[in-house]
Amino acid sequence: MARGRRRDDDEQAPGAPPRRLGVLARLLPLLRPHRGRFALATLLLLIGSAMTLVYPQAAQRAIDAGLSGGGSTVQLDQMAAVVVVVFVVNAALTWARHYLMSWLGERVVADLRSRVYERLLAQPLAYFHERPSGELTGRLAADVTTIQSIVGSELSMTLRELVTLLGGIGMMLVQSWSLTAAMLVILPPLIATGFFFGKKIRKRSGEVQDRLAETSAQVQETTAAIATVQAFRREVREVARYGSRVEDFFIAATKLASLRGGFIATMSLLGWLSTAAMLWLGARQIVAGTMTAGELTAFLLYTTMVAFALGGLANLWGSLQAAAGATQRLFDILDRVPELKDPASPKPLPAPEGRLQLQDVTFTYPTRKEAPALSHVSLHIDPGETVAVVGRSGAGKSTLASLVYRFFDVDDGRVLVDGVDVRDVALRDLRGRLAIVHQEPVLFSGTIHDNIAWARPDASRDDVVAAAKRAHAHEFTAGFAQGYDTVIGERGVKLSGGQRQRIAIARALLADPRLLILDEATSSLDGESEALVHDALATLMKGRSTLVIAHRLSTVKDAHRIVVLDHGRVVDSGTHDALVKKDGVYRTLVEHQLVLAAE
Repeated sequence: MARGRRRDDDEQAPGAPPRRLGVLARLLPLLRPHRGRFALATLLLLIGSAMTLVYPQAAQRAIDAGLSGGGSTVQLDQMAAVVVVVFVVNAALTWARHYLMSWLGERVVADLRSRVYERLLAQPLAYFHERPSGELTGRLAADVTTIQSIVGSELSMTLRELVTLLGGIGMMLVQSWSLTAAMLVILPPLIATGFFFGKKIRKRSGEVQDRLAETSAQVQETTAAIATVQAFRREVREVARYGSRVEDFFIAATKLASLRGGFIATMSLLGWLSTAAMLWLGARQIVAGTMTAGELTAFLLYTTMVAFALGGLANLWGSLQAAAGATQRLFDILDRVPELKDPASPKPLPAPEGRLQLQDVTFTYPTRKEAPALSHVSLHIDPGETVAVVGRSGAGKSTLASLVYRFFDVDDGRVLVDGVDVRDVALRDLRGRLAIVHQEPVLFSGTIHDNIAWARPDASRDDVVAAAKRAHAHEFTAGFAQGYDTVIGERGVKLSGGQRQRIAIARALLADPRLLILDEATSSLDGESEALVHDALATLMKGRSTLVIAHRLSTVKDAHRIVVLDHGRVVDSGTHDALVKKDGVYRTLVEHQLVLAAE
């Protein structure tokens, strides 16, 4: 039965927001769990912003009283005392608002990091094959930090400026509707300017984040392969390459800074020209006797508030547009639906037997569509049977392991574990029945104990030690001062290749699978290390189904059956003795290995 891939790479989750929604529209759902704090912060902001509208009224009364000569100093003193109290209360409200909004920013960032990381881990291998890991981690760090500034400060400032803008315009209408009408004529050009610059800033910001992600990707790639870089004396070249990318980032960043500077300068100029125009018109009304000096002063203060609010909103609009460009790929990760996912109604796996069947399987890697990696491949492993797959490099051996684990879906045919199609089973259930030891052991930067217990986090210390002993990893572990608490460094760099491989085998032993996959598990071992692990592997394989993918004759000659792959097709099958008598691919491989051994 043929099944194609179920989704395109860029497909969005059902019901997911369109990708071009504004940044704030995407952030509001993240604030929903904390709406109580957000509502309190907003209330404090509204009260504080409303209180600032009192200042021009106090200035109006003070000036009119002073100019008229009919006021008293007692009245001025009372007014000053009220203003001081308003200042103090407003300062306290500002502190409380700032704390609450900062808390929200940190909380949203923490939640978002976890969600993005969870979504990343749910993506299939093909997704990571197409994207440098350094780029992904760089975006996760930089883009999430951008969101923190939006929620923690810029959202609060946006609300404050909006309240000031609307309140200021309202008070201006109270002071003089004619001057306010003239002021409102100027607003459309200001808004149009904001949208014009905002679109350009968003595009430039995306370019800046792209350049930054490229530099992060190179740093991770180079540091991960530092031994190779130094061995081939490529330090100068890598520094030059990094310097070139940093320069590209610098150029893009300065272009963005220039654009944002022009945006802010233009908006500021228009704002101050508006203020000057209001001053000129108001002075004419004073001369005409239709407005007092205090009223004009209050109006100008409100005009200044509105001008500063517009300037602040312009700056914030630019920041939001920059954030929209910077975080677009971050939201793409959140919206992306993995092609490989659990079926709507997963089937339960039957009692574990370790039976594996590949039925007429054809598969082509998404990144290498020019030729199939496997073509009409069929093989089976009965419970307790060991089947070895051999072939030249690139024949498709490791691809078989990836399909059994359902790291990819077949293009045609079926892969069945214990009689159930792997596409009909929950991924956790499927992979919980398997264990794999790779050609290049994958270890993490924790302790030896943590790396062995990776297969079973709830395993006791005794279980971990027992697995290590069976994998002949206990001997060298006991020789370390910290024993099983020895930190092995990133990817186990503090251990030899043979030691890393034995820890990986101990991890597989602890998993206690019914179906074991050995993906050239001894190809990187020296002769002594290989001899040490063979006994452990023989114990592990006894009574279990095992798929052995190997080049070395010593790892396959005792298999119940050997399947020979060539250019993605099964070209032969049988025991070692039977296949070596034929004039075929297997015999060629054996003779070539014997020649190498003799040399």
